Amino acid sequence: MTHTIGNTKSNGYSENITLLDRCRTLVIVSLGFWISTSLLLDLVIMPMLWMTGMMESSGFASAGYSLFWVFNRIEVICAAAAFSSIWALGTSNRNSVYGRAEMRVGALMLLAISLSYTFILSPYMSGLSVDLDVLAVAKSIPAEMNQTHSIYWVLEASKLGITGMLLAWCDK
Repeated sequence: MTHTIGNTKSNGYSENITLLDRCRTLVIVSLGFWISTSLLLDLVIMPMLWMTGMMESSGFASAGYSLFWVFNRIEVICAAAAFSSIWALGTSNRNSVYGRAEMRVGALMLLAISLSYTFILSPYMSGLSVDLDVLAVAKSIPAEMNQTHSIYWVLEASKLGITGMLLAWCDK
């Protein structure tokens, strides 16, 4: 079942752009954008902040939370776009690779990861890094911060793997 969005003429040729093509393109673009910006943040921006010593400054907790506040909302939008497009692709053509339950579960897992970053992990990590004792001479990183970083990296690795799997299936 193919729904035609419109006919356009380009150089004398008629092109049919289907709803399925647009949904597939939305999945690829949203997941590609999301994973590339996530890798940029994880592998370039955060290590640069750490190497320059900015993470030890007093205002880093609020600056880091502001950065992740914006980025986490972008993640939710990308995950929701991918999930809704994969759902639409699966319902319109149940016999294709898009009709597989694994694609829907993978997209739902990506949405759950982005929501957990936005509403659980980032606020919790930001709360741990806020310095409430301004008179303390020696500032130490709370032990819970290492645990939350471990959870973050496990979720990041899962996100990378699931995104790769979905993009590979979209290529079929």
